[in-house]
Amino acid sequence: MTQPPLISTHDLSKAYPGVKALDSVDFDLRAGEVHVLFGENGAGKSTLISLLAGANTPTSGEVRVNGQPVSIASVAEAQALGIYTVFQEFSLIPTMSVAENIFLGREPKAGPFVNHRLMRREAARMLAERGFEIDPAAMVAQLPRAQQQMVEIAKAFHGDLSVLILDEPTASLSNREVDHLFEFVLRMKAAGLGIIYISHRINEFARIADRVTVLRDGAKIDTVAMSDTNDQALIAMMAGREITDVYPQINHAPGEVVLNVENLHAWGVDGVDLSVRRGEVLGIAGLVGSGKSRMFRAIAGVNATREGRVQFRGKDITGQITRKVMAAGLYYLTSDRKHEGLNMAAPATDNLTIDLMMGSCANGPFLRHRAIGQEMARIFDHVELHAHYRARTIAQLSGGNQQKVLFAKSFCHGSELYIFDEPTVGVDMGTRAALYRLIAELAEAGKAVVVISSDLPEVMNLANRVVVMAQGRVSAELTGDAINEADILKHFFQETGADA
Repeated sequence: MTQPPLISTHDLSKAYPGVKALDSVDFDLRAGEVHVLFGENGAGKSTLISLLAGANTPTSGEVRVNGQPVSIASVAEAQALGIYTVFQEFSLIPTMSVAENIFLGREPKAGPFVNHRLMRREAARMLAERGFEIDPAAMVAQLPRAQQQMVEIAKAFHGDLSVLILDEPTASLSNREVDHLFEFVLRMKAAGLGIIYISHRINEFARIADRVTVLRDGAKIDTVAMSDTNDQALIAMMAGREITDVYPQINHAPGEVVLNVENLHAWGVDGVDLSVRRGEVLGIAGLVGSGKSRMFRAIAGVNATREGRVQFRGKDITGQITRKVMAAGLYYLTSDRKHEGLNMAAPATDNLTIDLMMGSCANGPFLRHRAIGQEMARIFDHVELHAHYRARTIAQLSGGNQQKVLFAKSFCHGSELYIFDEPTVGVDMGTRAALYRLIAELAEAGKAVVVISSDLPEVMNLANRVVVMAQGRVSAELTGDAINEADILKHFFQETGADA
Protein backbone atom coordinates (compact mmCIF):
# COMPACT_ATOMS: atom_id res chain seq x y z
CA MET A 1 0.00 0.00 0.00
CA THR A 2 1.35 3.39 -0.99
CA GLN A 3 2.09 5.67 1.92
CA PRO A 4 0.05 8.90 1.74
CA PRO A 5 1.93 12.24 1.64
CA LEU A 6 2.88 13.75 4.97
CA ILE A 7 0.92 16.83 3.95
CA SER A 8 -1.00 17.74 0.82
CA THR A 9 -3.34 20.41 -0.50
CA HIS A 10 -6.13 20.32 -3.05
CA ASP A 11 -7.48 23.45 -4.76
CA LEU A 12 -6.12 25.53 -1.89
CA SER A 13 -6.92 29.23 -2.30
CA LYS A 14 -6.55 32.43 -0.30
CA ALA A 15 -8.23 35.66 -1.36
CA TYR A 16 -8.00 39.18 0.02
CA PRO A 17 -10.09 42.15 -1.15
CA GLY A 18 -9.08 42.67 -4.78
CA VAL A 19 -6.24 40.11 -4.64
CA LYS A 20 -6.09 36.33 -5.03
CA ALA A 21 -2.87 35.49 -3.20
CA LEU A 22 -3.20 31.74 -3.79
CA ASP A 23 -5.24 30.23 -6.62
CA SER A 24 -6.33 26.55 -6.45
CA VAL A 25 -2.92 25.10 -5.61
CA ASP A 26 -2.28 21.35 -5.40
CA PHE A 27 0.86 20.45 -3.45
CA ASP A 28 2.21 17.43 -1.60
CA LEU A 29 5.20 16.56 0.56
CA ARG A 30 6.51 13.02 0.96
CA ALA A 31 8.41 11.49 3.86
CA GLY A 32 12.19 11.72 3.44
CA GLU A 33 12.23 14.41 0.76
CA VAL A 34 13.18 18.05 0.39
CA HIS A 35 10.51 19.83 -1.65
CA VAL A 36 11.48 23.33 -2.79
CA LEU A 37 8.95 26.11 -3.31
CA PHE A 38 10.26 28.51 -5.97
CA GLY A 39 8.85 31.73 -7.38
CA GLU A 40 9.20 35.48 -7.53
CA ASN A 41 8.30 37.68 -4.56
CA GLY A 42 4.51 37.78 -4.47
CA ALA A 43 4.16 34.42 -6.25
CA GLY A 44 2.26 32.86 -3.32
CA LYS A 45 5.02 30.92 -1.52
CA SER A 46 4.63 32.75 1.79
CA THR A 47 0.85 32.51 1.58
CA LEU A 48 1.00 28.74 1.02
CA ILE A 49 3.32 28.08 3.96
CA SER A 50 1.33 30.42 6.21
CA LEU A 51 -1.73 28.22 5.55
CA LEU A 52 0.19 25.01 6.24
CA ALA A 53 1.77 26.53 9.37
CA GLY A 54 -1.57 27.64 10.84
CA ALA A 55 -0.63 31.32 10.67
CA ASN A 56 -3.47 31.94 8.21
CA THR A 57 -6.68 30.22 7.12
CA PRO A 58 -7.65 29.37 3.52
CA THR A 59 -10.60 30.88 1.68
CA SER A 60 -11.30 27.52 0.04
CA GLY A 61 -9.71 24.16 -0.66
CA GLU A 62 -8.45 21.31 1.48
CA VAL A 63 -5.36 20.41 3.52
CA ARG A 64 -4.62 16.76 4.36
CA VAL A 65 -2.12 15.38 6.88
CA ASN A 66 -1.21 11.71 6.36
CA GLY A 67 -4.19 11.45 4.03
CA GLN A 68 -6.73 12.83 6.51
CA PRO A 69 -8.50 16.19 5.99
CA VAL A 70 -7.58 18.71 8.67
CA SER A 71 -8.44 22.27 9.61
CA ILE A 72 -5.37 24.11 10.92
CA ALA A 73 -6.65 27.15 12.80
CA SER A 74 -3.46 28.14 14.61
CA VAL A 75 0.30 27.65 14.77
CA ALA A 76 -0.20 25.54 17.91
CA GLU A 77 -2.59 23.23 16.02
CA ALA A 78 -0.07 22.86 13.18
CA GLN A 79 2.67 21.96 15.66
CA ALA A 80 0.36 19.42 17.33
CA LEU A 81 0.05 17.80 13.89
CA GLY A 82 3.85 17.65 13.58
CA ILE A 83 4.24 20.71 11.33
CA TYR A 84 6.82 23.29 12.40
CA THR A 85 7.85 26.40 10.48
CA VAL A 86 11.04 28.44 10.80
CA PHE A 87 10.04 31.79 9.32
CA GLN A 88 12.46 34.48 8.11
CA GLU A 89 11.48 36.51 11.17
CA PHE A 90 12.39 34.35 14.15
CA SER A 91 10.07 33.96 17.14
CA LEU A 92 12.91 34.03 19.66
CA ILE A 93 12.97 36.33 22.69
CA PRO A 94 16.39 38.04 22.55
CA THR A 95 16.60 38.82 26.28
CA MET A 96 16.21 35.15 27.25
CA SER A 97 18.76 32.34 27.12
CA VAL A 98 18.95 29.64 24.46
CA ALA A 99 17.53 27.05 26.88
CA GLU A 100 14.70 29.35 27.98
CA ASN A 101 13.72 29.96 24.34
CA ILE A 102 13.78 26.26 23.47
CA PHE A 103 11.57 25.35 26.44
CA LEU A 104 9.37 28.45 26.42
CA GLY A 105 5.92 27.32 27.61
CA ARG A 106 7.24 23.80 28.30
CA GLU A 107 9.62 24.53 31.18
CA PRO A 108 10.51 21.49 33.34
CA LYS A 109 9.43 22.03 36.94
CA ALA A 110 10.76 21.11 40.37
CA GLY A 111 7.58 21.57 42.35
CA PRO A 112 6.22 25.06 41.58
CA PHE A 113 9.59 26.31 40.31
CA VAL A 114 11.37 26.03 36.96
CA ASN A 115 14.19 23.48 37.04
CA HIS A 116 16.81 25.59 35.25
CA ARG A 117 19.58 22.99 35.62
CA LEU A 118 17.47 20.28 33.96
CA MET A 119 16.31 22.73 31.30
CA ARG A 120 19.90 23.64 30.35
CA ARG A 121 20.93 19.97 30.34
CA GLU A 122 18.03 18.96 28.09
CA ALA A 123 18.63 21.93 25.79
CA ALA A 124 22.29 20.94 25.49
CA ARG A 125 21.25 17.40 24.56
CA MET A 126 18.76 18.60 21.93
CA LEU A 127 21.31 20.94 20.38
CA ALA A 128 24.02 18.27 20.34
CA GLU A 129 21.68 15.75 18.68
CA ARG A 130 21.08 18.24 15.88
CA GLY A 131 24.82 18.88 15.55
CA PHE A 132 24.50 22.48 16.80
CA GLU A 133 27.42 23.74 18.90
CA ILE A 134 25.69 26.40 21.04
CA ASP A 135 25.90 27.18 24.74
CA PRO A 136 22.37 26.69 26.16
CA ALA A 137 23.07 29.40 28.77
CA ALA A 138 23.97 32.04 26.14
CA MET A 139 21.64 35.01 25.61
CA VAL A 140 19.95 34.83 22.23
CA ALA A 141 20.66 38.53 21.53
CA GLN A 142 24.38 37.78 21.65
CA LEU A 143 24.23 34.98 19.04
CA PRO A 144 24.92 35.51 15.32
CA ARG A 145 21.93 34.95 13.03
CA ALA A 146 23.10 31.48 11.98
CA GLN A 147 23.04 30.25 15.58
CA GLN A 148 19.71 31.95 16.27
CA GLN A 149 18.33 29.95 13.35
CA MET A 150 19.69 26.76 14.91
CA VAL A 151 17.91 27.59 18.17
CA GLU A 152 14.68 28.19 16.25
CA ILE A 153 15.06 24.80 14.55
CA ALA A 154 15.85 23.06 17.86
CA LYS A 155 12.52 24.33 19.24
CA ALA A 156 10.76 22.20 16.62
CA PHE A 157 11.91 18.92 18.14
CA HIS A 158 9.76 18.92 21.28
CA GLY A 159 6.88 17.02 19.73
CA ASP A 160 6.40 14.36 17.06
CA LEU A 161 7.87 16.39 14.20
CA SER A 162 7.15 15.15 10.67
CA VAL A 163 7.14 18.32 8.53
CA LEU A 164 9.75 21.07 8.80
CA ILE A 165 9.22 24.25 6.76
CA LEU A 166 12.29 26.45 6.24
CA ASP A 167 11.58 29.93 4.86
CA GLU A 168 14.66 31.52 3.21
CA PRO A 169 16.97 29.80 5.71
CA THR A 170 20.23 30.80 3.98
CA ALA A 171 19.37 34.43 3.22
CA SER A 172 21.87 35.85 5.73
CA LEU A 173 24.30 32.94 6.08
CA SER A 174 27.86 32.59 4.86
CA ASN A 175 28.86 29.67 2.61
CA ARG A 176 30.31 27.75 5.56
CA GLU A 177 27.12 28.21 7.59
CA VAL A 178 25.06 27.12 4.57
CA ASP A 179 27.11 23.90 4.39
CA HIS A 180 26.36 23.25 8.08
CA LEU A 181 22.64 23.85 7.54
CA PHE A 182 22.56 21.53 4.52
CA GLU A 183 24.27 18.76 6.51
CA PHE A 184 21.48 19.05 9.06
CA VAL A 185 18.75 19.08 6.38
CA LEU A 186 20.13 15.93 4.75
CA ARG A 187 20.32 14.17 8.15
CA MET A 188 16.69 15.04 8.85
CA LYS A 189 15.70 13.88 5.38
CA ALA A 190 17.46 10.54 5.96
CA ALA A 191 15.54 10.22 9.26
CA GLY A 192 12.25 10.37 7.31
CA LEU A 193 11.22 14.00 7.84
CA GLY A 194 9.60 15.93 5.04
CA ILE A 195 11.15 19.34 4.47
CA ILE A 196 9.55 22.23 2.58
CA TYR A 197 12.32 24.60 1.56
CA ILE A 198 11.73 28.14 0.30
CA SER A 199 14.66 29.96 -1.31
CA HIS A 200 15.56 32.36 -4.11
CA ARG A 201 19.09 30.94 -4.31
CA ILE A 202 18.60 28.61 -7.24
CA ASN A 203 22.21 27.40 -7.09
CA GLU A 204 21.32 25.61 -3.83
CA PHE A 205 18.61 23.40 -5.29
CA ALA A 206 20.84 20.79 -6.95
CA ARG A 207 22.49 20.13 -3.58
CA ILE A 208 19.39 19.29 -1.54
CA ALA A 209 16.16 19.30 -3.57
CA ASP A 210 14.24 16.19 -4.63
CA ARG A 211 11.35 18.09 -6.21
CA VAL A 212 10.61 21.72 -7.02
CA THR A 213 7.18 23.34 -7.23
CA VAL A 214 7.11 26.64 -9.11
CA LEU A 215 4.47 29.25 -8.27
CA ARG A 216 3.65 32.38 -10.27
CA ASP A 217 0.99 35.00 -9.48
CA GLY A 218 -0.54 32.73 -6.84
CA ALA A 219 -0.92 29.74 -9.13
CA LYS A 220 1.05 26.52 -9.44
CA ILE A 221 2.97 26.35 -12.72
CA ASP A 222 4.44 22.84 -12.30
CA THR A 223 6.12 20.37 -9.97
CA VAL A 224 9.27 18.77 -11.38
CA ALA A 225 11.95 16.40 -10.16
CA MET A 226 15.18 18.31 -9.62
CA SER A 227 17.03 15.58 -11.51
CA ASP A 228 14.90 16.32 -14.60
CA THR A 229 15.34 20.10 -14.74
CA ASN A 230 17.98 22.84 -14.63
CA ASP A 231 18.40 26.43 -13.49
CA GLN A 232 17.37 28.04 -16.77
CA ALA A 233 14.18 25.96 -17.04
CA LEU A 234 13.20 26.83 -13.47
CA ILE A 235 13.87 30.54 -14.03
CA ALA A 236 11.76 30.49 -17.21
CA MET A 237 8.86 28.85 -15.32
CA MET A 238 9.23 31.30 -12.43
CA ALA A 239 9.28 34.45 -14.54
CA GLY A 240 7.18 33.33 -17.51
CA ARG A 241 10.10 34.42 -19.69
CA GLU A 242 13.77 33.70 -20.17
CA ILE A 243 16.18 35.61 -17.94
CA THR A 244 19.37 34.82 -19.82
CA ASP A 245 21.58 37.52 -18.32
CA VAL A 246 20.95 37.74 -14.61
CA TYR A 247 24.33 39.41 -14.15
CA PRO A 248 24.94 42.28 -16.58
CA GLN A 249 28.24 42.92 -18.29
CA ILE A 250 29.63 46.01 -16.57
CA ASN A 251 32.05 48.29 -18.39
CA HIS A 252 34.22 49.21 -15.42
CA ALA A 253 36.36 52.30 -15.95
CA PRO A 254 38.04 52.97 -12.58
CA GLY A 255 39.01 56.62 -12.20
CA GLU A 256 40.03 58.81 -9.32
CA VAL A 257 39.86 57.62 -5.73
CA VAL A 258 36.72 59.01 -4.04
CA LEU A 259 37.00 57.16 -0.71
CA ASN A 260 40.25 56.55 1.14
CA VAL A 261 40.28 54.77 4.50
CA GLU A 262 43.40 54.56 6.67
CA ASN A 263 43.87 52.42 9.79
CA LEU A 264 40.16 52.36 10.64
CA HIS A 265 39.28 50.98 14.06
CA ALA A 266 35.65 50.53 15.13
CA TRP A 267 33.44 47.87 16.69
CA GLY A 268 34.48 44.64 14.89
CA VAL A 269 36.97 46.52 12.68
CA ASP A 270 40.70 46.30 13.44
CA GLY A 271 42.92 48.61 11.39
CA VAL A 272 41.47 48.63 7.86
CA ASP A 273 43.06 50.39 4.86
CA LEU A 274 40.81 50.69 1.82
CA SER A 275 40.13 52.79 -1.29
CA VAL A 276 37.20 53.04 -3.69
CA ARG A 277 37.35 54.57 -7.19
CA ARG A 278 34.84 56.16 -9.52
CA GLY A 279 33.46 53.90 -12.23
CA GLU A 280 34.05 50.63 -10.42
CA VAL A 281 32.11 48.09 -8.39
CA LEU A 282 34.12 47.05 -5.35
CA GLY A 283 32.93 43.74 -3.89
CA ILE A 284 33.27 43.07 -0.16
CA ALA A 285 33.19 39.39 0.91
CA GLY A 286 33.64 37.58 4.20
CA LEU A 287 32.00 35.39 6.78
CA VAL A 288 29.25 36.67 9.07
CA GLY A 289 31.13 38.55 11.81
CA SER A 290 34.16 39.25 9.60
CA GLY A 291 33.59 43.01 9.87
CA LYS A 292 32.55 43.55 6.26
CA SER A 293 29.34 45.39 7.17
CA ARG A 294 30.62 47.00 10.36
CA MET A 295 33.47 48.63 8.44
CA PHE A 296 31.12 50.50 6.13
CA ARG A 297 28.62 51.28 8.88
CA ALA A 298 31.50 53.09 10.64
CA ILE A 299 32.46 54.86 7.41
CA ALA A 300 28.85 55.99 6.93
CA GLY A 301 28.53 57.22 10.51
CA VAL A 302 26.06 54.55 11.60
CA ASN A 303 28.60 53.01 13.99
CA ALA A 304 31.19 54.94 15.99
CA THR A 305 34.80 55.23 14.84
CA ARG A 306 37.52 54.77 17.47
CA GLU A 307 40.63 55.49 15.43
CA GLY A 308 41.82 56.11 11.86
CA ARG A 309 40.85 58.45 9.06
CA VAL A 310 38.14 58.44 6.40
CA GLN A 311 38.52 60.81 3.45
CA PHE A 312 35.72 61.24 0.93
CA ARG A 313 36.32 63.34 -2.18
CA GLY A 314 39.34 64.90 -0.48
CA LYS A 315 37.51 65.88 2.72
CA ASP A 316 37.84 64.31 6.15
CA ILE A 317 34.50 62.77 7.20
CA THR A 318 35.86 60.63 10.05
CA GLY A 319 33.25 60.11 12.76
CA GLN A 320 30.66 62.44 11.19
CA ILE A 321 26.98 61.65 11.70
CA THR A 322 25.20 59.83 8.92
CA ARG A 323 23.19 62.85 7.75
CA LYS A 324 26.38 64.84 7.14
CA VAL A 325 28.01 61.89 5.40
CA MET A 326 24.97 61.59 3.11
CA ALA A 327 25.00 65.33 2.43
CA ALA A 328 28.64 64.98 1.34
CA GLY A 329 27.56 62.49 -1.35
CA LEU A 330 27.97 59.04 0.24
CA TYR A 331 24.90 56.80 0.48
CA TYR A 332 24.72 53.67 2.64
CA LEU A 333 21.91 51.22 1.85
CA THR A 334 21.32 49.09 4.95
CA SER A 335 20.93 45.30 4.93
CA ASP A 336 18.02 45.63 7.39
CA ARG A 337 15.24 47.29 5.42
CA LYS A 338 12.54 46.54 8.00
CA HIS A 339 14.19 48.17 11.01
CA GLU A 340 16.63 50.69 9.52
CA GLY A 341 15.74 51.36 5.90
CA LEU A 342 11.97 51.75 5.55
CA ASN A 343 8.93 52.95 7.47
CA MET A 344 6.89 49.76 7.18
CA ALA A 345 3.60 51.46 8.16
CA ALA A 346 3.89 54.24 5.55
CA PRO A 347 3.28 54.08 1.79
CA ALA A 348 6.18 53.80 -0.64
CA THR A 349 5.49 57.39 -1.72
CA ASP A 350 5.93 58.74 1.83
CA ASN A 351 9.15 56.78 2.26
CA LEU A 352 10.55 58.42 -0.84
CA THR A 353 9.24 61.90 -0.01
CA ILE A 354 11.36 62.06 3.15
CA ASP A 355 14.55 61.42 1.20
CA LEU A 356 13.62 63.79 -1.61
CA MET A 357 13.02 66.61 0.87
CA MET A 358 16.49 66.02 2.32
CA GLY A 359 18.09 65.39 -1.05
CA SER A 360 17.52 66.54 -4.62
CA CYS A 361 14.33 68.50 -3.79
CA ALA A 362 15.68 70.20 -0.66
CA ASN A 363 15.78 73.69 -2.25
CA GLY A 364 12.94 75.86 -3.48
CA PRO A 365 10.20 75.43 -0.87
CA PHE A 366 7.46 76.87 -3.09
CA LEU A 367 8.23 74.40 -5.90
CA ARG A 368 8.93 71.45 -3.64
CA HIS A 369 5.58 69.66 -3.98
CA ARG A 370 5.66 69.67 -7.78
CA ALA A 371 9.35 68.78 -7.91
CA ILE A 372 8.89 65.92 -5.46
CA GLY A 373 6.03 64.44 -7.47
CA GLN A 374 7.94 64.59 -10.74
CA GLU A 375 11.16 63.22 -9.26
CA MET A 376 9.32 60.48 -7.40
CA ALA A 377 7.64 59.23 -10.55
CA ARG A 378 10.98 59.25 -12.41
CA ILE A 379 12.77 57.28 -9.68
CA PHE A 380 9.99 54.72 -9.24
CA ASP A 381 9.99 54.15 -13.01
CA HIS A 382 13.78 53.80 -12.90
CA VAL A 383 13.69 51.03 -10.25
CA GLU A 384 10.74 49.36 -12.04
CA LEU A 385 8.26 49.66 -9.17
CA HIS A 386 4.82 49.29 -10.75
CA ALA A 387 2.46 52.23 -10.21
CA HIS A 388 -0.04 49.83 -8.61
CA TYR A 389 2.26 49.39 -5.57
CA ARG A 390 3.39 52.97 -4.97
CA ALA A 391 0.51 54.03 -2.70
CA ARG A 392 0.56 50.80 -0.67
CA THR A 393 2.17 50.62 2.74
CA ILE A 394 5.58 48.96 2.74
CA ALA A 395 4.31 46.12 4.94
CA GLN A 396 1.84 45.17 2.18
CA LEU A 397 4.56 44.80 -0.45
CA SER A 398 6.54 41.70 -1.33
CA GLY A 399 10.19 41.53 -0.28
CA GLY A 400 11.30 42.30 -3.82
CA ASN A 401 9.17 45.42 -4.07
CA GLN A 402 10.29 46.55 -0.61
CA GLN A 403 13.87 46.29 -1.82
CA LYS A 404 13.03 48.35 -4.91
CA VAL A 405 11.69 51.11 -2.64
CA LEU A 406 14.90 50.93 -0.60
CA PHE A 407 16.95 51.30 -3.79
CA ALA A 408 14.68 54.16 -4.88
CA LYS A 409 15.56 56.08 -1.69
CA SER A 410 19.24 55.87 -2.62
CA PHE A 411 18.57 57.75 -5.87
CA CYS A 412 17.09 60.78 -4.08
CA HIS A 413 20.38 62.38 -3.07
CA GLY A 414 22.56 62.67 -6.18
CA SER A 415 25.28 60.67 -4.43
CA GLU A 416 28.75 59.94 -5.79
CA LEU A 417 29.41 56.76 -3.76
CA TYR A 418 26.80 54.05 -3.20
CA ILE A 419 27.35 51.37 -0.55
CA PHE A 420 24.90 48.48 -0.96
CA ASP A 421 24.91 46.14 2.06
CA GLU A 422 23.42 42.72 1.19
CA PRO A 423 21.36 44.32 -1.61
CA THR A 424 19.41 41.22 -2.69
CA VAL A 425 18.68 39.31 0.53
CA GLY A 426 15.36 37.48 0.14
CA VAL A 427 14.84 38.85 -3.38
CA ASP A 428 13.69 36.75 -6.33
CA MET A 429 15.71 36.20 -9.50
CA GLY A 430 13.73 38.64 -11.64
CA THR A 431 14.09 41.47 -9.10
CA ARG A 432 17.77 40.61 -8.65
CA ALA A 433 18.35 41.07 -12.37
CA ALA A 434 16.64 44.48 -12.23
CA LEU A 435 18.71 45.62 -9.21
CA TYR A 436 21.93 44.39 -10.81
CA ARG A 437 21.14 46.52 -13.88
CA LEU A 438 20.81 49.55 -11.61
CA ILE A 439 24.22 48.83 -10.07
CA ALA A 440 25.73 48.49 -13.55
CA GLU A 441 24.20 51.80 -14.65
CA LEU A 442 25.68 53.58 -11.64
CA ALA A 443 29.19 52.29 -12.27
CA GLU A 444 29.02 53.05 -15.98
CA ALA A 445 27.82 56.59 -15.16
CA GLY A 446 31.06 57.13 -13.24
CA LYS A 447 29.69 56.60 -9.75
CA ALA A 448 31.64 54.56 -7.20
CA VAL A 449 29.78 51.45 -6.02
CA VAL A 450 30.47 49.08 -3.13
CA VAL A 451 28.57 45.76 -2.91
CA ILE A 452 28.81 43.97 0.46
CA SER A 453 27.42 40.46 0.07
CA SER A 454 27.35 37.00 1.60
CA ASP A 455 26.35 35.69 -1.85
CA LEU A 456 29.66 34.83 -3.55
CA PRO A 457 28.26 34.59 -7.12
CA GLU A 458 26.89 38.12 -6.65
CA VAL A 459 30.30 39.47 -5.64
CA MET A 460 32.21 37.56 -8.31
CA ASN A 461 29.91 38.57 -11.18
CA LEU A 462 29.46 42.26 -10.33
CA ALA A 463 32.83 43.39 -8.99
CA ASN A 464 36.02 44.26 -10.85
CA ARG A 465 37.88 44.20 -7.53
CA VAL A 466 37.11 42.16 -4.39
CA VAL A 467 38.22 42.87 -0.84
CA VAL A 468 37.97 39.89 1.51
CA MET A 469 37.48 40.51 5.23
CA ALA A 470 38.45 38.18 8.09
CA GLN A 471 38.34 38.96 11.81
CA GLY A 472 37.92 42.68 11.27
CA ARG A 473 40.82 43.04 8.85
CA VAL A 474 41.39 42.99 5.10
CA SER A 475 42.78 39.52 4.39
CA ALA A 476 43.06 39.93 0.60
CA GLU A 477 42.39 42.21 -2.35
CA LEU A 478 41.69 40.29 -5.55
CA THR A 479 41.40 41.33 -9.19
CA GLY A 480 41.12 39.62 -12.57
CA ASP A 481 41.32 35.82 -12.63
CA ALA A 482 41.94 35.77 -8.86
CA ILE A 483 38.25 36.63 -8.37
CA ASN A 484 37.08 33.03 -8.09
CA GLU A 485 35.36 31.01 -5.40
CA ALA A 486 38.40 28.99 -4.34
CA ASP A 487 40.63 32.03 -3.83
CA ILE A 488 37.96 34.05 -2.05
CA LEU A 489 37.10 31.19 0.33
CA LYS A 490 40.77 30.60 1.09
CA HIS A 491 41.10 34.16 2.38
CA PHE A 492 37.92 33.89 4.48
CA PHE A 493 40.02 31.99 7.02
CA GLN A 494 43.41 33.62 6.58
CA GLU A 495 43.36 35.43 9.93
CA THR A 496 42.58 32.26 11.86
CA GLY A 497 44.93 30.06 9.91
CA ALA A 498 42.10 27.67 9.14
CA ASP A 499 42.06 25.67 5.96
CA ALA A 500 39.39 26.74 3.48
